[in-house]
Amino acid sequence: MRFACFIVLLLILRITTTQADDCPEGVAVHVVPSVVSSQEPASVHKVLNACQFVESLGARHGFFNQSHDGSLGKGVVARYSSLRRSALQRRYVDTSPEAGDRSANVHFRNHFNNSWFAFASKKKGTVAFIGGSITEMSGYRVMVEENLRRRFPDTNFKFVNAGISSTCSTTGAHRMSRDVLSAQPDLVFVEFAVNDDQDASHADRECRRGMEGILRQARVTNPAMDMVVTHFVNPPMLALLKQKKTPVSSAAHETVAAHYGVSTIDLAREVAERIQADQLTWETYGGTHPKPAGNRIAADMIEQLFDAAWADAEQLEQRKPIAHKQVSALDPASYSQGALISGAKADCDSAWAFAVPAWDSIPGGKRGRFTELEMLCTNDANAELTLDFDGQAIGLYVLAGPDAGRVEYSIDGGDFKMAELFHRFSKGLHYPRTVMLATGLKRGAHRLTMRVAKSSHQASKGNAVRILEFVAN
Repeated sequence: MRFACFIVLLLILRITTTQADDCPEGVAVHVVPSVVSSQEPASVHKVLNACQFVESLGARHGFFNQSHDGSLGKGVVARYSSLRRSALQRRYVDTSPEAGDRSANVHFRNHFNNSWFAFASKKKGTVAFIGGSITEMSGYRVMVEENLRRRFPDTNFKFVNAGISSTCSTTGAHRMSRDVLSAQPDLVFVEFAVNDDQDASHADRECRRGMEGILRQARVTNPAMDMVVTHFVNPPMLALLKQKKTPVSSAAHETVAAHYGVSTIDLAREVAERIQADQLTWETYGGTHPKPAGNRIAADMIEQLFDAAWADAEQLEQRKPIAHKQVSALDPASYSQGALISGAKADCDSAWAFAVPAWDSIPGGKRGRFTELEMLCTNDANAELTLDFDGQAIGLYVLAGPDAGRVEYSIDGGDFKMAELFHRFSKGLHYPRTVMLATGLKRGAHRLTMRVAKSSHQASKGNAVRILEFVAN
């Protein structure tokens, strides 16, 4: 037993010595339980499982480090082992998983030569992330950023966080040009499965149209752009997966990604499989907005994808970008030409104002990202406007709060139809959402005529319309 402990201490000393240069002096430490590879002898397991290892928050080795408030320590890159013995296994050093360790839920469909060329040869790269709150929060996105910095230590990276809480792929497709493509990224990560399911409650068609809008815009704008789509998971999606059924949103997104040759990370299925195999619990994963443990699984699966994509150094040597194959559209009505139109472009009557709302006097929760934005607003029933647009679809990107109303709209002088702005999440929050008014129009010039309806949702306290942007496709 003493000899085994001595060997363990030597192993720990070697690891900490190797990493010492990465640890700033005087940094706080945390204690984490030690778990080693299932390939180690049982005697070593027994000894190490009775020990603890003190880890520096500044170290770059592969322990998972979580502070008492649940945050991930600055500079820490931790990873869960891809070995399936336990969901809580941790690696002691940063080593790439063996090829056989790649999860079956990591779908490697196309090369990542172009982003590798930018990062490794040009020493400069832009990486963008678009999605909902799972992307906006400090979760998997931050871990992937750190993994890339570690993998390419001499590269000057620019990271774009285009995550907006509560928004779905429909909103994402219409803001793709402004929020992502304008940065000319080399690599893009997309995440919308959860919000298409629980926030938008999209049917298959809308899930496909939104995701195709995102991927097709990227392919057309820059055919060399590399992309990854990740499917996160919520309780209803998890329940379906446990019944061997695929959730509507992730199934639709997977279909579109496969058509465009875009690699995917089916984290939802991975989590369901690990839970059913008693290798993970939903509590450990962290819920719809994952804890660091859940985000670590996603980041590790992305690492597995890149390990496979960037394994052949000779193949990666290139002097210019290689365009990804262009394919025909799955749905001609997808939001592949989605764009935002400022509310200032509308022709409005005097009941409307293009201004920052007086939020202090308006009940309901507000998110800081919206409270200083000018938007087209009214509280008056019968307030009317017109907007000329070009395309085959038109809609509203709105903040729908406790006082959200309804609108009546007509296209090109046709009959008026009704659209509800109030959302089930509007009761306590000025909720960002995109409401499509008309789709499937003949592509070309059209005129929208819109007025605020006299009636409103039974749970609403008013007739307010607050338009962040019009959306057109």
